[in-house]
Amino acid sequence: MNRRTRFSLPFVALVLLAPGVAFAQADPAADEAKAKEDEIVVTAARTILPPSALPLTIDVIDKNALDQQLSISGSVTDAVATLTPSFSPTRQKLSGSGETLRGRSPLYAINGIPQSTPMRDGSRDGFTIDGFFVDRVELIYGSNALQGIGGTGGIVNQVTVGAPKQDGISGRVLLQGTSTDDFTGDGFGYKAAGLVQYRAGRFDATVGAAYEKRGAFYDADGRRVGLNLTQGETQDSNTFSVFGRFGFEVTDTMRLDLIASRFELKGDGNYVSLAGNRVTGIPTSAVRGTPPGKPAASRTESVALSLTDTDLAGGNFISQVFFNRTHDTFGGEIAPIPTFQDVLIAPVGTLFDQSENRSRKFGGKFSYERGLPGFEDLTLTLGFDALFDSTEQRLIATDRVWVPPSDFRSYAPFAQANLALFDKRLRLAGGVRYENVKITIDDYTTLATSGRTFVAGGSPTFDDVLFNGGVIIEPVPGIRVYGSYAEGFTVPDIGRITRAVSTPGRDIDTFLDISPVVSNNREIGLEVKRGPLDASVTYFWSSSDKGQLLISNPGGIFDVQRQRVEIEGLEVNLGVRLPVEGLRANIGYAHLKGRYDSDSAAPDGIVDTDLDGVNISPDRVNLALSYATGPFSARMQTQFYLSRTFHGKANPNQGNNFGGYNLTDAYLRYQTPLGGISLGVQNLLDKQYIDYSSDTRLATENPVLAYFAGRGRTLTLGWDYRF
Repeated sequence: MNRRTRFSLPFVALVLLAPGVAFAQADPAADEAKAKEDEIVVTAARTILPPSALPLTIDVIDKNALDQQLSISGSVTDAVATLTPSFSPTRQKLSGSGETLRGRSPLYAINGIPQSTPMRDGSRDGFTIDGFFVDRVELIYGSNALQGIGGTGGIVNQVTVGAPKQDGISGRVLLQGTSTDDFTGDGFGYKAAGLVQYRAGRFDATVGAAYEKRGAFYDADGRRVGLNLTQGETQDSNTFSVFGRFGFEVTDTMRLDLIASRFELKGDGNYVSLAGNRVTGIPTSAVRGTPPGKPAASRTESVALSLTDTDLAGGNFISQVFFNRTHDTFGGEIAPIPTFQDVLIAPVGTLFDQSENRSRKFGGKFSYERGLPGFEDLTLTLGFDALFDSTEQRLIATDRVWVPPSDFRSYAPFAQANLALFDKRLRLAGGVRYENVKITIDDYTTLATSGRTFVAGGSPTFDDVLFNGGVIIEPVPGIRVYGSYAEGFTVPDIGRITRAVSTPGRDIDTFLDISPVVSNNREIGLEVKRGPLDASVTYFWSSSDKGQLLISNPGGIFDVQRQRVEIEGLEVNLGVRLPVEGLRANIGYAHLKGRYDSDSAAPDGIVDTDLDGVNISPDRVNLALSYATGPFSARMQTQFYLSRTFHGKANPNQGNNFGGYNLTDAYLRYQTPLGGISLGVQNLLDKQYIDYSSDTRLATENPVLAYFAGRGRTLTLGWDYRF
């Protein structure tokens, strides 16, 4: 059965619970279903308590639901964006710049290992592992500091395939072919992946590899979708990913795991951009050609060693040390944009360059959890996190430094408590985390386009105490009312800030624009899980005094500005099991409103301008109908992205307003003795549209090289076999 489980979890003020007349009678089937859900352990929440005990809002996209979406769109990021109404529609590009959850950037993680590069956000963290190796995706909504730096919008944690349960050899093979509906030759792509697992007594091993070749994308009008040659593409590319997991059960409760992965995506460099026209509605396209320099590429290598013990002195111990390395190459070009221009190297209009972002990080996570001896209804968790990151961005054609080498260090001890009262009908949860961050940057000089400005280095330290807590009331099984509060902590894209310094006399030790973003999230809601009904309503609001906004400069490059940001929203989700066996309907809705203080020269703390499409997602309605019985399963889903007008002091001409569009996808699968045959159809109705990001950014761009249409009808036929 395909399943996307939603847990709306709690905090702060209690909302009244009207007497549940229709639900007052016990429902054994509902209680059983609820009990099964409570058995799920959400590792990103860093506790073995059930999700219903936590002051958070959590979604879990299980393997079946994830594989359905991967058959339709091909990436984990697209799957999350499709199923999550408050997540931005994806750009269908390698870069996820501007993609947000609840109006803020999410933290992508793999088994809890952060994939972001905090000192210079390359926005490639949504593509660091092949979805074939992902068992489920855990989403934690809103600002929180559970995983440390980066979780101001939420956490997207990709949990990889687990250890084999039985002795012997098992595994999985997947073959896929993808094409446009008219089977255009250069639009064809394919994927082959395999996974082998072995277990013998206390030892187990899992190894796998996946290769994918993507062709050109076509819109519904039959035109090639334009390529973002600078930021990177998933179309016209090839990906190779390997994965390994090796485990040993030291005792009946203690386990040692070594997990390693390598993911590399390279552009093939077969096309150059063909400018579009916003006035006439002609999107940017592509023609055969060889772009200058190296094609954009991304490589991520990661290794983690974990030791866990589920019964260490009566408690649960989790430890993990990890190393992660990324190497992101961005495409280059000879201006029209003068970002890399330097007349000391070449005459104006002749200098070619491109950048490369390199980052290495290592760290550790440790936590111990147990009930208080003699008072087991009070669960306590103590932990400590450490993270070290080194990042720089160089211009590789001329061997210049764009973002100076920057070192980042974070120490964070934390403590959590969870108290169950009145036979778990009332829960109180809360905790505190202390973040201590040090940033080290040596003396450097900016590029010619920033005035060759000398900046004195330094090692500023920032710290903060972050609080969270919650209250849940569950007077009858399956009905909860809750309120919650949590604070998040991250650093802004320091590389974008430091490389753009043009004012003499700056000193890193006193440069306040690199200070961390401290955000908070408050929410109240109601959840009902009884009989055929699974519904939740959540209202949230968050704010940050020095938020992080992406603002386009005259050259078309997005700079970071630090202003007060306020966001509020409403999320509604309704799932119903229909009278027909195996048939289920789902409705989701998200309304988001964000505003910021646009007085960057003299901030007054008053939010006066709407966040634009680079910084917040549109309102959305999701509709889905799914069916699963016996060997057959199917799904039909539609996302309605609603129109939006951006108002405010900094939006005088409203040139980036969004007109809205809707997309429908379909999925069919039949399980045979020789494996499952599946067909995924993206954009089933072949809708011609300009994607949300393109429609709401760079309205004055000339030439028009970032006005992209979305993909037209795309078919993916797959076969997978498990043994």
